[in-house]
Amino acid sequence: MKFPGIAAVLMLCLTLAACDENIVYKAHEDIDDGLWYIKNKPTFKIEITDTTQTYNLYYLLRNTLQYPYYNLYMTRNFLGPDQKVISNTLEEVYLSNEVTGKPYGHGLGDLFDHKIPFLKNYRFARSGTYTITLSQSMRQNPLPFVMSVGVSVEKVPVK
Repeated sequence: MKFPGIAAVLMLCLTLAACDENIVYKAHEDIDDGLWYIKNKPTFKIEITDTTQTYNLYYLLRNTLQYPYYNLYMTRNFLGPDQKVISNTLEEVYLSNEVTGKPYGHGLGDLFDHKIPFLKNYRFARSGTYTITLSQSMRQNPLPFVMSVGVSVEKVPVK
């Protein structure tokens, strides 16, 4: 009788592991007390070994329903393995519908998770450790109700 239970757990583990096979890097940093100060600049170090592969890069954001804006301006500083700047970009991302206020992303209770692409089909020029630093660039400091920010790098599936 224990075999079906063990088999079910094993199948669940295999299913979950199969979903993540394209994820090369995924990390987030919690924002203390949900108050994102301009001086708080989460940094993510991404080790790339395969330069023949193309990748999609995403922002990972978590906010509460009380977040006072429909958008978020962020600055992304992207450094190569040689510490030279690849890009320093100010971007606007949308967390909810501007007219209706309906949140985008996936929610549970009053928390919403967003996975927002910022580079699609990107090919890293060389192997090594790349650094992405994110900072909020809104006029409000601290920016309330932002619970965490992060980055995900995923292989583009071969068709």
